[in-house]
Amino acid sequence: MLGVDQLEKELKQNNSLNSIYLLYGEEKFLLENSLNKIKKSFGELTKGINYIILENENIKNIISDIETPAFGYEKKLIIIKNSELFKRGGKRKNTELSDLKDKLENYIKENIDNINQDVVIVFVEENAEKNSLFNLIDKLGIVCEFNYQKPLQLQARIKAICNAYKVNIDNSTLKYFIECCGNNMQNLINEIRKLIEYAGENGTIKKDDIDKLSIKQMESIIFDLTDNLGKKEINMSLQVLHNLIYSKEPIQKILITLYNHFKKLYFVKLALKENMSVEQVLNLKANQMFLINKYKNQAGFFKMKELRNLLQELINLDYRYKVGLIDVEVGLESILCTYCS
Repeated sequence: MLGVDQLEKELKQNNSLNSIYLLYGEEKFLLENSLNKIKKSFGELTKGINYIILENENIKNIISDIETPAFGYEKKLIIIKNSELFKRGGKRKNTELSDLKDKLENYIKENIDNINQDVVIVFVEENAEKNSLFNLIDKLGIVCEFNYQKPLQLQARIKAICNAYKVNIDNSTLKYFIECCGNNMQNLINEIRKLIEYAGENGTIKKDDIDKLSIKQMESIIFDLTDNLGKKEINMSLQVLHNLIYSKEPIQKILITLYNHFKKLYFVKLALKENMSVEQVLNLKANQMFLINKYKNQAGFFKMKELRNLLQELINLDYRYKVGLIDVEVGLESILCTYCS
C-alpha cells in the first residue's frame, strides 16, 4: 500500500501509470485530486472508446470492457466506482457479486500481461476490506487509503496554498485555523480561500480574521462554549450558544453534541483519576490526537460531580423536551445559567 503523499509524489514525477489502482477512504477531496491526476497523465479521453466509467449497477460488464479494444487508441482507462467488490462475505454475502469478484480475480491473474499492455483500471470505493481481490491488487498494482490528514500534514498543505498566493500565516494561526475548521480538506480549502482574499497579496492572516470569516466546525464551537462555561463566563457561553442556533444548527444536534462532549470530559477526569490511558478512553483517530490536551485542559475546569450533574441535566432536558414540557433552547440556557451561578 502507498500513503497519500507517496501516491501524489509518484503521480507527479512519473508519467507512466500503473495498470491497476484501488483508491478508497473518507478524504474525498484528495482522492478525487489523485483520480484527476491519473486521468491527466493518461492523456486524451474519449468516453465510450478509450474511457469507460462503471458504477455498481453495470459492474458486471467489467471483463467485457477490459477485453474490448480501444479503437484508435493505445490504451483504455476504466474507472469503476462503488463496486462493492471489496467487501468480505459474511451472512449477507451477495452471491452474484461474490461470483463476479472471483471471476475478475481469476481473470486478472491469468491476463495481467495483457492488462499491463492495454488497460489502466482504477477502482474508487467508499470503503475497502482486505479480501482476496484487495490483496491481489496490492500485489500487482497500487492500493491507497485516503484517510483524513493529520494536523501537521494539513498545515503543510494549507501553508503551501497561502505561499502560492503570497499570503502570510504563522504556525500558531495555522494550527488554530485547522482546530477551528476541521480536517476535511475541501472545507479547509473553501475557508482558506476566503481568508486569502481578505488578507490580499503580501497580507497576513490573523486569528481575528478566522473568528470573523471562517465557518467553524461544531466540535470547535462546543470547545469554545465549554471553555467559557468552565470559566463561569455566562454571557460568552450564551453568545456561543445563540450563534450556533442562528447559524441554523438543529437544536437537537446541539443538545446531543453538548452531551457527548461533557461525557468525554467526564471520562477524561475518570481516566486521570484511575491512571488510565486518556487516548484509549477518548477513542480518537490518529489525526485527532491533538485534541487530547484540549480535553485534558477543559476537564480541569470541572469537578467530577459537576460533570455528572450536567450530564443528568441534559438527559432530563431531552426527556422533558420530547414530552412537550419545555423548549430546548430555553432549557439549555437554564442549564448554562444554573451552572455559572
